Amino acid sequence: MYEGIVQELIDELGRLPGIGPKSAQRIAFHIVQTQSFDVQRLGEILLEVREKVRFCVECGNVADQERCNICRDARRNRTLICVVEEAKDVVAIERTREFRGLYHVLGGAISPIDGVGPEDLRIRELLQRLSDGVVEEVIIATDPNLEGEATATYLSRLLRTLEVRVSRLASGLPVGGDLEYADEVTLGRAFEGRRLVEH
Repeated sequence: MYEGIVQELIDELGRLPGIGPKSAQRIAFHIVQTQSFDVQRLGEILLEVREKVRFCVECGNVADQERCNICRDARRNRTLICVVEEAKDVVAIERTREFRGLYHVLGGAISPIDGVGPEDLRIRELLQRLSDGVVEEVIIATDPNLEGEATATYLSRLLRTLEVRVSRLASGLPVGGDLEYADEVTLGRAFEGRRLVEH
């Protein structure tokens, strides 16, 4: 425990996701000890983020305007929608440079334990986007965990009634991984998603 304001800073930093007590302490002491660290600029940026950043009215991605850059981009393929749980998933997929369609951010995943049901997600908005018949395929890219699988299953059943092709991202073994460390579900998926080797 440190005195007063230093401990308050450590406590506040420790509330951020992915930052444990040791990391919070390191960051706090970096801020305190490094004269060149622009604390005022950090404060201004945090306030500006709170004031300006919103969620895209079309897809739910983070944006600084009514619609995000991706939804405003006329070059994107409007017949494809990739459904993800969170805005950070959009960034991960965009880094691959493989997908040129649009996105739909659900804002989470179905998790009865946490009290999150389908009505708490942006599923109604997804159905609204599909109602005009422009979209030909919905790619479900939820996380390969229990909640992500439950969400994918729910969406698959729901979208089956519409005139739209529904696909799910393949999952399996990571590059550089060892078979002995893979769990049964991952290995099973790898077998299901196997491809023919070209000669």
